[in-house]
Amino acid sequence: MTQNRLLTACAAAVLWTAFAFAQAPGAPLDPQTMVQMRVARLAVELNLTDAQKASVTTIYTNAYTAGQSLETSLQTNRQSLSDAIKKNDTAAIDQLCAANGVLTGQLTAIDSKAEAAVYAILTADQKTLYDSMPRGGPGGRGGRMGPMGFGPQGRRGAVQ
Repeated sequence: MTQNRLLTACAAAVLWTAFAFAQAPGAPLDPQTMVQMRVARLAVELNLTDAQKASVTTIYTNAYTAGQSLETSLQTNRQSLSDAIKKNDTAAIDQLCAANGVLTGQLTAIDSKAEAAVYAILTADQKTLYDSMPRGGPGGRGGRMGPMGFGPQGRRGAVQ
């Protein structure tokens, strides 16, 4: 890693830490903060221009907004599934699990389209950097847009 990239990575780490500690202890991050943190990370990793940062912010904000009603449906589904388990209602369990799969698939589609939109605005050099990141992109593994995205570790919190 060159000295410039090392300094930039350190600056991003400081920024991430500031965002994290700005939240109340144990409180989930608000959507705007999650998007800002994600864009800050990409800005460092991919050397984004200011125009690209603005576009990526819009893309991720729109993806979050598009998934909100699905997230609510998933929360309701999880509670209903918990209730069905306690009642040993196997028919309801089958139905709720199938619905969970559909909802999760819809969220995956929203996230994948957002990643495709981000990839489309990158330069050839940035695409090479993006492709070398874990999972072939900035999200790594771990759910909805990765650990710093909106996934189980990001937006929804741990799966109950």
